[in-house]
Amino acid sequence: MKFLFDLFPVILFFSMFKWGESNPDAAQALAQQYLSGLVNGGVASATQAPIMLATAIAILATLAQILYLLLRGKKVDTMLWVSLAIITVFGGATIYFHNETFIKWKPTVLYWCFGGALLVSQALLGKNLIRMMMEKQISLPDSVWQRLSLSWAGFFGVMGLINLYVAYNFSTAAWVNFKLFGFTGMMFAFVIAQSLFLSKYVKDSR
Repeated sequence: MKFLFDLFPVILFFSMFKWGESNPDAAQALAQQYLSGLVNGGVASATQAPIMLATAIAILATLAQILYLLLRGKKVDTMLWVSLAIITVFGGATIYFHNETFIKWKPTVLYWCFGGALLVSQALLGKNLIRMMMEKQISLPDSVWQRLSLSWAGFFGVMGLINLYVAYNFSTAAWVNFKLFGFTGMMFAFVIAQSLFLSKYVKDSR
C-alpha cells in the first residue's frame, strides 16, 4: 500500500497527461479555466495544456498526501516535504512559463537531493541515513552499511542523469511514459538487487 501511496502523484500526473493528450481541445479549455491566472500571458495553448494540467494535478496530489498524513497524526517523511517543495517550484515554473522543461528537471533535482543528502550526512555529519531507516529491521557490519549508503547515492545520481537524457532526447509523451514505467521498473530492480545482496546477512544474523 505504501508503494501505491508514494506513486499516487506520478499516477495522477500520467493519467492527466494522457487524457489531455487525447483530448487537446478539452484540456486547453480546462487549463484556460483553472490555470489562466497562473500563466504568464494568461493563455494556455493546446500543445502545452496537457503537461500543465498534469503538473497542477501532481502538485495537488503531493499536497494531499501530506495533509492526509497530518490529519491521521502520522509523521511526514522529510523526503515528502522536499518533494513538495521541488515540485511546487519546478511545477509552478512550468505552469507560469507554459514550458515543460522545468517539470522535466524535477525528478533529477529530487534524485540528486536524495543522493546528496546521503553523501553529506555520511561525510560531514557521520550519520548513515540508510542505516537509521533500516537498522531496526536488519543488523549489518559497519562496512556494509557504508556500501549500502554509497550504492543508493550512486543509484540516485544515475537516475537523475537518465532522466535528463530521456527528457532532452525524446518527446514529452515518451518522457511521461518513462517517468512512470521506466523509473518504477528501475527502482524495483534495484531494490530486488539490494535484497539479494542483503539476504546473506539476514541468514547469518539468525
